[in-house]
Amino acid sequence: MTEQAQRLAPANLSLRDRIERRLRPEAGSGSPDTALIAGLAQTHGSVQQLRQYLPKTWSRAAVLIPLVDRPEGLAVLFTQRSAQLTNHPGQVSFPGGRIEAGDAGAWEAAVREAQEEIGLASDRIRRVGYLRDHLVISGFVVTPVVAYVTPGFELRLDRTEVDDTFEAPLEFLLDRANHVPTTRRIGGQAFTSWDIPWQGHRIWGATAGMLVSFGELLSDP
Repeated sequence: MTEQAQRLAPANLSLRDRIERRLRPEAGSGSPDTALIAGLAQTHGSVQQLRQYLPKTWSRAAVLIPLVDRPEGLAVLFTQRSAQLTNHPGQVSFPGGRIEAGDAGAWEAAVREAQEEIGLASDRIRRVGYLRDHLVISGFVVTPVVAYVTPGFELRLDRTEVDDTFEAPLEFLLDRANHVPTTRRIGGQAFTSWDIPWQGHRIWGATAGMLVSFGELLSDP
């Protein structure tokens, strides 16, 4: 185990063990009242104040956090959103989108969106569990679904939604030493969020917030 992984888990539990034991077995309820505000330091004193500036109505969505099972360790597969999109153009994100009426739940929606956006075949994806729901300021309650992805897949990008994809090591992304605090404002209120730089990519906002929440879940004794 690397030094980074040792900081994330006690000696008797590997990072993979932590993932499989700590994730929620069921998806969140979709209630904005119990969801985390994505990308926001939840210990910040103005969390409750910031809620008054968030949308009054919410739609449900799901994202897939794809953990590619590489020989050198788990890697997270990201998308670079198209610069032409209305919501979060050009940002680094996870495959995902709105939970549609035909979806049985968050898992089905996340898998469907991954197939539509990047052509990731469902037979390469194995669900591990769920993170707590996150609020995104564009008006969505997002359920993050964590899954293992078997290597050997071929991607076919929907260029209307995705400009590119890339992978980054999970250990690096979860390591607190790589979370750069950044001050941002909503409705005049200052709050702390994170940037996670990786080889020219800037992972920030809701995506970085979900990774920080993931790391906190795994490191909590």
